[in-house]
Amino acid sequence: MPDMPKPDQDHQPQARLQPAINQVDHRNEVDMVRLRAYRLGRVQQELRRRDYAGCLLYDPVNIRYATGTRNMTIWTMHNAARYCFVPAEGRAILFDYRNCEHLAAGIETVAESRRGTFWYYFSVADRRAEIIQRWAKEIDDVVRAHGGENRRLAVDHVDQDGSAALEALGLKLFNGQEPLEHARMIKSREELVCMGQALTVCEAGLAKVRHALEPGRTEIELWSLLASTNTEMGGEYMETRLLSAGGRTNPWYQECSERRVRPREIVSIDTDMVGPFGYDADISRTFFCGPGKPTDNQRTIYRLAYEQVHHNIELLRAGTSFRDLSARAWKPPPRFAPLAAGVVIHGIGMCNEYPQVYPGEAHERAGYDGVLEANMTVCVENYIGEKGGLEGVKLEQMVLITERGPEILSLFPFEDELLA
Repeated sequence: MPDMPKPDQDHQPQARLQPAINQVDHRNEVDMVRLRAYRLGRVQQELRRRDYAGCLLYDPVNIRYATGTRNMTIWTMHNAARYCFVPAEGRAILFDYRNCEHLAAGIETVAESRRGTFWYYFSVADRRAEIIQRWAKEIDDVVRAHGGENRRLAVDHVDQDGSAALEALGLKLFNGQEPLEHARMIKSREELVCMGQALTVCEAGLAKVRHALEPGRTEIELWSLLASTNTEMGGEYMETRLLSAGGRTNPWYQECSERRVRPREIVSIDTDMVGPFGYDADISRTFFCGPGKPTDNQRTIYRLAYEQVHHNIELLRAGTSFRDLSARAWKPPPRFAPLAAGVVIHGIGMCNEYPQVYPGEAHERAGYDGVLEANMTVCVENYIGEKGGLEGVKLEQMVLITERGPEILSLFPFEDELLA
């Protein structure tokens, strides 16, 4: 076994400086006005770079980023009941759910909040075509008012009938996710504070999971401790329920069940937790459930996972290309390759985001190039488990990229018993 990587303590200044704050958007150590201005400015910079009149946003994460407003986030992820127009210059126009216009009151990024026009099927049924035309005409009027002769509109999520109605009015539509992903890529100081707060909540929940781990607990009971801590401490929602024990840790991506944990099993968890201020805390840990000692196989796969994560963290330098990162990333022994995580890093902010760097052959097959930049935040993740093996280990760290090198944002400890 190669020498273990160095401890993380030398790479933690940003995380250790996390201030105490009150978890309300309007009174805390985060300058929310500056935060909203920065994010809107980033979006509009990307729109102007592509010569778009503006963007039409339906994804609630994109709306939150661009305007600082939210309403029924999970519901509006699958019901197109809230959208906004962000012009390349000026303030946004928000189209909200009925009688919710007041929710944007006092938000300086929003020029106007209107009642939206909704045409998802169960709300309009056989009047859908008629109402789509009404909706398209209003969007066209807004684009004309803010873009003049510029008919180039970026759109993140609108189905085929909506796109056709806009194009019939002469609008030229472009992929709206591209400018939003590039805008969200570089974090401000205020964003880093928000992310630190989300991680604080996440790590408090993980500590409760770790403390409660004993034979007889169910997977869903353990996972609920993280979810309830997030809610109790001002967080917002959980994106997945990825906690599994024993044989259900291999292969990965098995959400929690009523299975009970047994002695000398490992338990793996991927938090995927959207915490305070709408920022994601996405880290993974694997625990050992006593009594007894870990098996040699458990120690082996844990040490390999630990080595992989820390090797890849050390590669994160501003100016490094995605292609170079992929080529230099830690390669698992062949017997673990079939079930490997399939990603070296992915961006993180309000959710998983650009960029995503694939390892080895996967990069040649589906990857793209780019360059790591200072103030990007990424997750370094892996999974070590042998196809047909009994158990597997999931580890993941959140990292800030700086001109000086990587700074680790997630402080939850690793398992000394499994590293011994």
